[in-house]
Amino acid sequence: YRNKLLESGQVTDDDIGNISQKVSTILNDEFLASKDYVPKRRDWLSAYWTGFKSPEQISRVRNTGVKPEILKNVGKAITTLPDNFKPHRAVKKVYEQRAQMIETGEGLDWAMGEALAFATLLVEGNHVRLSGQDVERGTFSHRHSVIHDQETGEQYCPLDHVIINQNEEMFTVSNSSLSEFGVLGFELGYSMENPNSLVMWEAQFGDFANGAQVIFDQFISSGEAKWLRQTGLVVLLPHGYDGQGPEHSSARLERYLQMSDDNPFVIPEMDTTLRKQIQECNWQVVNVTTPANYFHVLRRQIHREFRKPLIVMSPKNLLRHKDCKSNLSEFDDVQGHPGFDKQGTRFKRLIKDQNMHSDLEEGIRRLVLCSGKVYYELDDERKKNNATDIAICRVEQLCPFPYDLIRRELKRYPNAEIVWCQEEPMNMGAYNYIAPRLATAMTALGRGTFDDVRYVGRAPSASTATGFYSMHVKEQAELVQKAIQPEPIKTNTTI
Repeated sequence: YRNKLLESGQVTDDDIGNISQKVSTILNDEFLASKDYVPKRRDWLSAYWTGFKSPEQISRVRNTGVKPEILKNVGKAITTLPDNFKPHRAVKKVYEQRAQMIETGEGLDWAMGEALAFATLLVEGNHVRLSGQDVERGTFSHRHSVIHDQETGEQYCPLDHVIINQNEEMFTVSNSSLSEFGVLGFELGYSMENPNSLVMWEAQFGDFANGAQVIFDQFISSGEAKWLRQTGLVVLLPHGYDGQGPEHSSARLERYLQMSDDNPFVIPEMDTTLRKQIQECNWQVVNVTTPANYFHVLRRQIHREFRKPLIVMSPKNLLRHKDCKSNLSEFDDVQGHPGFDKQGTRFKRLIKDQNMHSDLEEGIRRLVLCSGKVYYELDDERKKNNATDIAICRVEQLCPFPYDLIRRELKRYPNAEIVWCQEEPMNMGAYNYIAPRLATAMTALGRGTFDDVRYVGRAPSASTATGFYSMHVKEQAELVQKAIQPEPIKTNTTI
């Protein structure tokens, strides 16, 4: 290369000599300095991370509900547009509907739950940032965090105006380039620099996260184990089988669960005052089914004394699903409402059957455990068949596995056969992660072994999904019907 440069006449021998001398001097100086180097506390650690706890220090579980008056105030702020602003008529209708949600306190959808999480964190003084492809509008036209005046082209972001004289840098949402690797790597670095920011990256479809697989493998999943560096980074991966084909269905849930480091054969300490399970795992993987639960899991990222990455299998058709709604009371901290339990209002790791069952239901013949949007399809099928002797529980937090809540449900239904139902193929999705852990919980209660965990879902497959919409519909209907069938499910059932 040196000879080539000299032949071209672009550099001289003196130039090359000067470059060589400069590099050698730098290397020699650093080598000599390393001999008596004493490590010092890193500036970032002392400045921003003071007070955060390691897994050896138990961090108490905190409530994430917000005072009703704050919810009403921020809700009004983020649904009000300037008087002279002229949004697209479809977006205007969206904002009018959101204002109605706050006014009535009913029917809050996914986007509203997310916006309230952002707004309440901003009011509390936390920086919130979101990047990814088309995140300002939302890939599925649901978020509308930045809107455009149809006459002037002027932009307006309601979340920049949650409080009076708000610093606009407090909330940052920006469409990023089509480089998952580069953008996710940047957001990871940002989250490690500032633990008091809710930092999120959203894939356009969860499938596209494979463009950033190196970041997941080398840094996010293992950073705390390798370098003792915590991060509260949130990754939103749209996931769910809607018949959109192999490239737009699966966020590869199984990969994130496979990289989790919890032991499937050991039940950890689950007492609320001693529970370190979530501090000792390498990350959290959730598949949430209600706007309120999404609100609480985002706020939980900031309202704790440690930081842990969060992988969210975010929905697609649930963004506008008629039943995927929450009431404002499920977001607040007032006692006596559906979202409030003995500990307070917080993220529900498992949502029990919604038929108001008592603590002991001997007449229930089947307990179907599932995760994500397939719940709503199962529930519709149950209603259609009036199958009141079937209970359906949603495992909202897959990793770390909620042994305590699973055992509670196993005790509640002592005579029920145990089924795991998923829409992904058998070699994908959560099955291979859930089955041994569920079996461990069952064995501890004398409820059977691994052989007693029944599977209902698609057969093993090389492709994540079929490319034929009609085949998708047939498969989906069949697996839901099998899970709710009147006859016992005696063997694993693949579609």
